[in-house]
Amino acid sequence: MAAKIEHPVLVAVSVDPETSHRANEAVRIALGILAGENAVTIALLGAGAKVLDADVEDYADGEDLLRHLGTLKKLGQAFHVERDAMRTDPGWNPLGLQLVPIDRATLGALLAGSRRALVF
Repeated sequence: MAAKIEHPVLVAVSVDPETSHRANEAVRIALGILAGENAVTIALLGAGAKVLDADVEDYADGEDLLRHLGTLKKLGQAFHVERDAMRTDPGWNPLGLQLVPIDRATLGALLAGSRRALVF
């Protein structure tokens, strides 16, 4: 297996998965980037953090989104989540995905350290 490229591709998701199919597309693309032996950083911002809701299956393309999240968990992918969007209720992040809290300054550093960025 080839080593992952050092400078990751940043995939930032701020679109609301309850109302837009673009959140699923973002996570699917991130998975594809990771499968292609490229490092990826996934940042969930604002309403984009809803991809980690327990009832994500009820959202736009939710069944696919849940499947992609499960695969990313198996691959050990962390999710960088805007601190203000993180929740503590038991209905959030039921898959137990690895979370890294970030603020806007950290997001800027992630963007600066990335070789490409995809923003949804």
